[in-house]
Amino acid sequence: MLNPHAKLSDRLYGEVEQIPTRTGFGDGVVEAGSQNKDVVLLCCDLTDSTKSAKFRKEFPERFVEVGVAEQNMAGIGAGMAYTGKIPFIVSYAAFNPGRNWDQIRVSICYSDANVKIIGAHAGISVGPDGATHQAMEDVAITRVLPNMTVIVPCDYHDAKKAALAMSKVKGPCYMRFGRENVPVVTTPETPFQIGRAETFRQGKDVTVIACGTLVYEALIAARELEGQGIDVRVINCHTIKPIDREAIINAAKETGAIVTAEEHQIHGGLASAVAEVVVKSHPVPMEFVAVNDRFGESGQPDELMRKFLVKAPNIVWSVKEVLKRK
Repeated sequence: MLNPHAKLSDRLYGEVEQIPTRTGFGDGVVEAGSQNKDVVLLCCDLTDSTKSAKFRKEFPERFVEVGVAEQNMAGIGAGMAYTGKIPFIVSYAAFNPGRNWDQIRVSICYSDANVKIIGAHAGISVGPDGATHQAMEDVAITRVLPNMTVIVPCDYHDAKKAALAMSKVKGPCYMRFGRENVPVVTTPETPFQIGRAETFRQGKDVTVIACGTLVYEALIAARELEGQGIDVRVINCHTIKPIDREAIINAAKETGAIVTAEEHQIHGGLASAVAEVVVKSHPVPMEFVAVNDRFGESGQPDELMRKFLVKAPNIVWSVKEVLKRK
C-alpha cells in the first residue's frame, strides 16, 4: 500500500507554467466587461488580491468599492441585477459566500437574481492566512441553494473562460479559486462549457473526477499509476452544479470505479455531488480525496496540501484502495 504522505518525484512538478487561478478570473471579467457594458464589479476592499484591479482600471465607472461589508455587497449586487446590470460581487470565499450566505440565499437566489458571486482565496492552499480564511465549505453551502450554478476552475484558462461564461448565463453563479500559483493544464483552445465536464485523459480501469487544483494532481497520479499498469481516466469536473451526469454515469459504466479529488471538505462538495449521481444511476466503488472534516491551519501551501492528504500520492493511494473493491 502506498503511504498517503509519500512524495512523488519533484521532477513531475516542474514541467508546466504556473499562474494563479485568480489571475484568470481578473482577465476574464475584464473581457466580459469589454463585451457587455452591463457587467459591473463590486469588491470588499480586496481589489488587488482578488485581481479585480484591472477591471477597476479599465472600467472605473462600473466599479464599486463597498468596503469591508460583504453582506451589504450582496444586497447592492441584487439591487443592481434587478435593474438589468450583471454584477460580479468579489471577496474572499470565507466571507463571500461565508459571511453573507443569508443575503445570497434570500436577496439573490430566492429572486433568481443575475448576480455572479466570486470567492477568492478558497481552500487549504491559502496557507499562512490560517483556518479562519481557509474556506473549505463554500461549495457545500452554495450547491444547496436553488437556482445557483457552482464552478471550480482548474487553472488560469479555465477561470478566464468561466468568468466570461458566467456573464452570459442568467441567474446566480458562484465561482471559487485559491491564491497560489496553479499549474496550467489547459490552453485557450480547451473547451469550456458550464455544466459539461471535460475528459483530460482516457482510461479503462478507474476514473478520477477532480476539480480545481486537484485536476493537476490527478494527472500526475495517473502518470504514476500508468507506470504500474493501471489505466486511469481523468475528468475535469469544473461545474459542480449543474453537474455533468452523463460523464459521471459513463465513467461508472466504462471503468467500474471512481475516485473524486477536491480541495474542500469531504462533505457536501464534489464527492457528495458525484456520489449522488452514482448511487442513483450506476453504483460502483468510490473513494474520496478531500479535507477530512477538520478546519485548516497556518503553514506553507504545499506543506498543508500534503498534511491534509490532498496531493497526487493520496490519489494514487485511493485508486489502489478503490480497485480492491471493484
